[in-house]
Amino acid sequence: MKKSIGTEEAIERWDRYADTYSESHAEQGDLHKEVFLNPTLLSLIGKESDKKILDAGCGEGYFSRILAKSGGAHVTAVDYSKKMIEIARKRTSPNLSIDYRHGNCEDLNFLENESFDLIVSNMVIQDLANYEKVFKEMYRLLLNNGSFIFSILHPCFITPVSGWEKKDDGEKLHWNVDQYFYEGAYEQRMGGQEKILLFHRTLTSYVNAFLKAGFTLEGLVEPKPSEEMLNKYPTFEEDFRCPDFIVFKLKKR
Repeated sequence: MKKSIGTEEAIERWDRYADTYSESHAEQGDLHKEVFLNPTLLSLIGKESDKKILDAGCGEGYFSRILAKSGGAHVTAVDYSKKMIEIARKRTSPNLSIDYRHGNCEDLNFLENESFDLIVSNMVIQDLANYEKVFKEMYRLLLNNGSFIFSILHPCFITPVSGWEKKDDGEKLHWNVDQYFYEGAYEQRMGGQEKILLFHRTLTSYVNAFLKAGFTLEGLVEPKPSEEMLNKYPTFEEDFRCPDFIVFKLKKR
């Protein structure tokens, strides 16, 4: 673990990892997004899908494309990785109303105040060192009564030291969690030899930060696989043992 490194280092690593990451993403993203995150996000978005939407940290753009196809939405999509934005543009049909922009969600000064009815940030905030600035920026960019929906790794269970305790034959006994109260950067191997940079903070820190920014909490989901998804991907049965993700719906009053 390294406490001194920040978002710039995270950006460099995501630029290097962008091609490999994008190869694992199809129309519904990767498997975890298909099984857990997409159904949850779309349920929380509901009828707001025809508004002006910001996809804050769009990656290769799969969720921006889902939103743009859902009917009537104009999507602005930003990501701090220039390589990701290049890939997103190449993968997007020109008939979809998506404006891809390069930018860091900690400071989106090129976007005007109160520009969006809805902001979605899917598995992004744990990639950013200054999460408090992110909440302030999202609050600034939303119209009054606008919603901010974001998903992150569940900070209570995905910690700088966490993983399965296994028998010698590989059977999974239980999920270990350690160093929950450590707040700062740590590395996680994502594929091959590449390690990305994540930033852990406690659930208390997240909640206090978005309340301080002015948001109210409107909804909270710890996604688990649906029966439909279990029929399609039976190995996800183990995800009833503890959640990997947590999704918040906030409101600007």
